[in-house]
Amino acid sequence: MATALTLLLAAIAGLHAYWGRGGLWPAASEDELVATVIGNASARRMPSPGLCLAVALAIAVTAIWPLLLAQGPSAGTPRLLIFLFGFAITAVFLLRGIAGFLPAWRRLHPREPFASNDRRYYSPLCLLIAAGYAILLLQGS
Repeated sequence: MATALTLLLAAIAGLHAYWGRGGLWPAASEDELVATVIGNASARRMPSPGLCLAVALAIAVTAIWPLLLAQGPSAGTPRLLIFLFGFAITAVFLLRGIAGFLPAWRRLHPREPFASNDRRYYSPLCLLIAAGYAILLLQGS
């Protein structure tokens, strides 16, 4: 479980870093990328490279955390801090996953294909990540 979460989150972090460096995949233009991955009605440009790279770094940190949660207690490891941060990560992914199904979120992010992809893929993926973290937290408690 820990390895799968780490690899998944590392791939997501890499994708955000790619966007931060100006990459357009899976789109052909910036406007199409905004419609695909942001979906905000008023957004016409991707966030700044710095913001994309900061998000990539934050996701990369969350990619390391499953391995920290899975390792048993060891000397010098602040287990409580690792557990609390793991709980916070779980909460963030859970809330993001739930948000994608709320009408208020839908009003904020109505552009297609984001709106459909969010219901089909992005929000369920966030819920799956939260569940994976919850399992690791329960195994380590």
